[in-house]
Amino acid sequence: METLEELDSKIDTARDLRSVVKTMKALAALSIRHFQDAVDALTDYHRAVELGLQIALRHAPESVSAPGRAESGRLGLIIIGSDQGMCGQFNEDIAAFSLQEIRKLDVPASDRAALAVGLRIVLPLEQAGQQLDEVFSVPASLSGVMPLVREVLLQVDEWHRELGVDRFLIFHSRPTSKARYLPSMRQLLPVDRRWLEALAERAWGARGLPMFSVDWNTLFSSLIRQHLLVSVYRSVVESLAAENASRMASMQAAERNIDERLQDLCKRYHQQRQSSITAELLDIVGGFEALSGMPH
Repeated sequence: METLEELDSKIDTARDLRSVVKTMKALAALSIRHFQDAVDALTDYHRAVELGLQIALRHAPESVSAPGRAESGRLGLIIIGSDQGMCGQFNEDIAAFSLQEIRKLDVPASDRAALAVGLRIVLPLEQAGQQLDEVFSVPASLSGVMPLVREVLLQVDEWHRELGVDRFLIFHSRPTSKARYLPSMRQLLPVDRRWLEALAERAWGARGLPMFSVDWNTLFSSLIRQHLLVSVYRSVVESLAAENASRMASMQAAERNIDERLQDLCKRYHQQRQSSITAELLDIVGGFEALSGMPH
């Protein structure tokens, strides 16, 4: 049977652990809000990019329907996980979702190039047979997101130029609440032609259409580049928010377990203390009776 000192030590340890879990839960909640604000801030910038594309396409609507070069059939994959732990099944979930969607495409492994963002997603992907050509680390803060985005886009350019990869998919998780997330996929390239057609046909909100003096191809390529940058940036930031949502859920579960453990320890401590007090009282009573029965 545990002594009162042992139970008291376990109670102190559980309380310290609960304090750590509460702190981590608060930090996760703060991070979710921070990254969600960054996603919201992209809205105005992406709106400006769309307006620029709308102007360019209104000046050359035939470019949307112009046939491009035939696709090679090669596929580029960008899969975003995490570097840090204590986030439950976050990496396993996005890995399973990505592999399920990749299998649907029926593209042989020899025609796939894969890039993983996050050291902890490497193992579940490789265990399932998905070879990785590049692995990048997840930024620890928002300030590190843009350098990562540039690295990813440089890799996209390199695979397109040297390997003839024409189609790129990006897999990431996005938060649906403070403690929930959902794996998702978006096509990075080629740019959705239906989206471009809708931009070209969208009514302009002013009387005159703005003019531009730069070469049309240069302008259009630059705007598409900005659209890709926003898409990758959004995917990374949404994944960071989802990672913290998963961590929040893990911390909530840990807090419940610790509270249950504390209740059990406190109950056993009080029972043990009561038993100890009862035993001491019985010893005192027994000693008194023994002394009372002794001859004077």
